[in-house]
Amino acid sequence: MKVLLLGVGAVGEGIAKVARGRLWLEKMVLADSQLHRLRSVQQKLGNPKRFPIAVVNASDTKAIRKLAIEHDVDLIMNAVTPYLNIQIMEAALKAGTIYMDMAMTPTLPHPTDPHHKVGQPLGKAQFEEHRKWKKKGLLALVGMGMDPGVSGVFARYAEKHLFDRVDEIHVKDGGNLTIEGYAFAPTFSIWTTIEECLNPPVVFSSRKGHFTTEPFSDPEAFDFPDGIGPQNLVNVEHEELVTFPKYLKGVKRVSFKLGLGDQFMDVLKTLHLIGLDSIDPVRVGNVEVSPRDVVAAVTPNPAMLADSMTGKACVGLLIKGRHNRKPREVFIYQTTDNADSRKKYGLQAVALQTAVGPVIAMDLLNSGAWKGAGVLPPEAFDPDPFMALMDTYQFTYDIQDR
Repeated sequence: MKVLLLGVGAVGEGIAKVARGRLWLEKMVLADSQLHRLRSVQQKLGNPKRFPIAVVNASDTKAIRKLAIEHDVDLIMNAVTPYLNIQIMEAALKAGTIYMDMAMTPTLPHPTDPHHKVGQPLGKAQFEEHRKWKKKGLLALVGMGMDPGVSGVFARYAEKHLFDRVDEIHVKDGGNLTIEGYAFAPTFSIWTTIEECLNPPVVFSSRKGHFTTEPFSDPEAFDFPDGIGPQNLVNVEHEELVTFPKYLKGVKRVSFKLGLGDQFMDVLKTLHLIGLDSIDPVRVGNVEVSPRDVVAAVTPNPAMLADSMTGKACVGLLIKGRHNRKPREVFIYQTTDNADSRKKYGLQAVALQTAVGPVIAMDLLNSGAWKGAGVLPPEAFDPDPFMALMDTYQFTYDIQDR
């Protein structure tokens, strides 16, 4: 397989490093707008012929298509902001390649009642392209990161093997990661973090359908495994709220909760209060700049935090239903220890955890174990081949009866 990787930030670097040792990978073109970052990642990979670099603007559809054709790639991997998903999908469609991303097109809150009603849901613009992709016989695999992504594989696996009937699925994303030496530092893209956490979170119930609540609503203490222990979680908007009810039969309730910490939530609330979460440009002197871009520029880069970080990251699904005519509740999860990710890949835990899923998906697409046409999430595919490969990628999962 030949891959065009757009974006070599923390997760992009992780994708390249995880794929590096795989025989199915013939070439991965590293593309980014920052030449110094490209050179740095290429040097770490140590094989410039197999990992050539190209400076490109990820919003330039024509340039991406030209680059994909020039290198005769089979797949375009989108590891940049989901605000550019449609442009990159268009480039992939015109180049005749598979497309993959890790987060779907952003939501638009309801114009008059954002904390009760859903506006434009996540991924709507992408799913509207389904017929176009299906007609061309090409696949756009959307939301294939950790969560969304591996979380969807877990949900399908549980439905197939662990339950006769699934009633509720609750995604729990937390950990005990700490970062030394910084008053404030995100473990993931601050841009994406702001987007996810400040939009009205979505909850699904079969009785009410999709509805929204206030940001940081319904706090709970959830007890994570592997020595992490109880962590405070709150409702956050996420892709699983869109895809689980569609692809998992009969599910009655879906939620997504993320562990942020009180200080982190206070910072996000303050950014929103003074308008620094906005993506609309404002004039400063003779230039126009997005306030959120300023926040991103002055916030520590998650790609550089591996050495300052300790602890573990855990993503899992608390699933309730029935099995053999009895109630059952399980937690199926994956935990990544920062010490291990740092030792094996020189990456911080959240970046590596997000990067492995897309690489396993590439492996399955290359072998033909996963195939299809149209705009589809991972829930649309058989979970068994993916789960079978997790151990070979040293990306182990576990299942707890609770």
